[in-house]
Amino acid sequence: MHGIGSAYARAQTGAMQRAGTKVVAGVSVGFAGQDVLGVPVFDCVAEAVQATGANTSAIYIPAAGARDALIENADAGVQSAFLTAEFVPVHDVLFALNYARSKGMWVIGPNSLGVCAPGIGMLGSIAPDFCSPGSVGLMSRSGTLTLATSRILSAAGIGQSVCVHIGGDVLAGRNPSEYLDAFANDAATRAIAYCGEVGGSKEYAMVEQLPRIKKPLVALIVGRSAPPGKRMGHAGALAGAARETAMAKRDALRQAGAHIADSPMHMAQIIKKLLS
Repeated sequence: MHGIGSAYARAQTGAMQRAGTKVVAGVSVGFAGQDVLGVPVFDCVAEAVQATGANTSAIYIPAAGARDALIENADAGVQSAFLTAEFVPVHDVLFALNYARSKGMWVIGPNSLGVCAPGIGMLGSIAPDFCSPGSVGLMSRSGTLTLATSRILSAAGIGQSVCVHIGGDVLAGRNPSEYLDAFANDAATRAIAYCGEVGGSKEYAMVEQLPRIKKPLVALIVGRSAPPGKRMGHAGALAGAARETAMAKRDALRQAGAHIADSPMHMAQIIKKLLS
């Protein structure tokens, strides 16, 4: 837990522990030698990794320090990191994400609620009670849709293998197409659910992939009524061109073979039919 010295990070540490996550180390400058909720604290990530063998990091560092935090984790050999900070300067995140890739580190976020593997553990703040174990891999650009869709799927008796909030900023550590590949190669996942929105063109990489993906993809693209050129909710949700609108993305995904949902409830209905 990088940033465990803050009150918020400490609260999230407890929540992750209750969800089954094994938190083995905390990092916070000036807190070395202390104990937080049974977790030993170190001054730097390298010391924490060396002492505990940790390979995953939850980064609760403010936006101004996100660049350095990602670099520090990548240099320490961390394999995957979750970054919750919103409004990270674009030039900072562009450099840091590229650096993380060069080191082989998978980054969830920034501006993310994290990831939950129901019944196994949670990294971040996706409510475990909203999720249930199963075989649907859920990925979403929107934090609200991540929570709402996981809860609706669970209420419909549709469990999830993994629920992940990719992140709502313009740049994300990994793109939807990369999560699509990961779910396609995951033996525990039978179907894939994607919640997207207006803005950007990341969905078009999935369009190119779909013909070779053997598992069904159910896609919900929100923002059909969003006015062009107006940001909707967060930095990544802004349609600056015709191909960035919800309708254009829906049409492209449908033509590539995806099942298109109109709402989270509709998504649950489609998935239930596919799995049966």
